[in-house]
Amino acid sequence: MQNSAAMNQYKQVGVQAAVGNADPHTLIQMLMNGAIERLNMVKMHMAQNNMQLKGESLGKAVSIIDGLRTSLDMEKGGEIAENLQSLYDYMQRQLLAANMENKVENIDEVLALMNEIRSGWTSIPQDIRKAKKAE
Repeated sequence: MQNSAAMNQYKQVGVQAAVGNADPHTLIQMLMNGAIERLNMVKMHMAQNNMQLKGESLGKAVSIIDGLRTSLDMEKGGEIAENLQSLYDYMQRQLLAANMENKVENIDEVLALMNEIRSGWTSIPQDIRKAKKAE
């Protein structure tokens, strides 16, 4: 038990250091990775019939997706930001339904959507990332 607590503390320090040194593009990527990680944990907890941990992981995933939604720049993002906002809202509703109905299919759908968004985000060329950072 003590080793587990120490490992969690070590991971937390690592995450804090990564966040402190990250540019905005990397921070969004970290949020997406965190959401995907939590969603996979939800699926594991559902398979193990551990409703308490399922609920905790699901709550964290919904919170991360909400963070992604609120980080959108609606002025500069235009139609893309509007579409992402709608998609994040849809994903949150699907996760709430998954929680109430215990449907892994909803989790799989949100995972597929999040992976697709992350893939597009990751493929943004470095020169465009640097140009946005300079603004």
